[in-house]
Amino acid sequence: MIYADHAATTKMSATAMAAMVKGWEVYGNPSSLHTIGQEAAVVLQQAREQIAACLDADPKEIYFTSGGSEADNQALRSAAAIGKRQGKMHIISTAFEHHAILHCLEELKAEGFSVTLLDVHENGMVTAEQVEAAIQPDTCLVSVMYANNEIGSVMPIAEIGAVCRKHNVLFHTDAVQAVGHIPVSVKNDNIDLLSLSAHKFHGPKGIGVLYAKKGVRLYTLIAGGAQERGKRAGTENIPAILGMAAALQEACDHMEENTQHCKALRDRLIAGLSQIPHSVLNGDPLHRLPSNVHFCFEGIEGESLLLLLDQKGICASSGSACTSGSLDPSHVLLAIGRPHEIAHGSLRLSLGEENTMAEVEYMLEAIPEVVSYLRNMSPVWRDLTSGKKSFLL
Repeated sequence: MIYADHAATTKMSATAMAAMVKGWEVYGNPSSLHTIGQEAAVVLQQAREQIAACLDADPKEIYFTSGGSEADNQALRSAAAIGKRQGKMHIISTAFEHHAILHCLEELKAEGFSVTLLDVHENGMVTAEQVEAAIQPDTCLVSVMYANNEIGSVMPIAEIGAVCRKHNVLFHTDAVQAVGHIPVSVKNDNIDLLSLSAHKFHGPKGIGVLYAKKGVRLYTLIAGGAQERGKRAGTENIPAILGMAAALQEACDHMEENTQHCKALRDRLIAGLSQIPHSVLNGDPLHRLPSNVHFCFEGIEGESLLLLLDQKGICASSGSACTSGSLDPSHVLLAIGRPHEIAHGSLRLSLGEENTMAEVEYMLEAIPEVVSYLRNMSPVWRDLTSGKKSFLL
């Protein structure tokens, strides 16, 4: 099988698995004062320092969570609580955020907060100028994802962060798709809060990080013990944390070579798939993740495309894995202006360093064949080719 769904999850690396074995051997509770407990506390601190260094952060700014969704919710809840104490009840985000952000914002709206969702340009970008124009005197938070999980567009995070600093507004970024794949510095990017998840860069599932800049008072989402400096209760998952730290360090150490490898595969795929008539690349062609290829093909359904590609040995996606059971078109594609009938015919190929050019060439043979097969079966396609309906692409 060719695995081209790395944006959904990645295979655990041998380095991460070896680190997790060490974590299982260090079995003590890091909150215990005895020797075995303190051995666990030492490796926990080492992992915190390792992750902090990869993000250009201080270890005391790193809080372990169960993943990106929890980190997103805690970040938004924290900024909202700070804003409420200051009488600021306005939040700015974008229309194509992950549902962990959008659904939390809906909850905050029900609690009295006002939310502005910025429009996304057709190329899948949101600008610092848009953010600045939307800031109001009572704005308490701006949350803009670092890189979109479906179409791969990379936002101008440093510029957006600078605008937020200028107006004294907290800035959060969901960096789940970015960390481990492109350089991220919370200092250079002017970030106050950041979310990440280990399974996106060959670490284990069920573990993530919330970075919170010193001085940002976190809302306690999970109450209980005093773990994570009292801001996230629950005995720490030492094996998963060590696996995450090892995977992130490995990803950062090999980022340049992995980027060049994935870019070459990505660009070949984009060039080849662009030859399919009535197709369109989604996301900015330049400011995009090195691993992301996302197309819409007119006249087909994405679900059928995925099933037939799976039969040909290609694992792909039509969009976010978190909404794969939904029959609704992608909110990301609708946000960039794709019509419903076009959004339904989408394909996301997200690559990894283990993919090869030979696999790309095979995909460039298989995908046009499947698209043509589905179109020949489609009454919609017959209406388009006969002139009964007009092409949109």
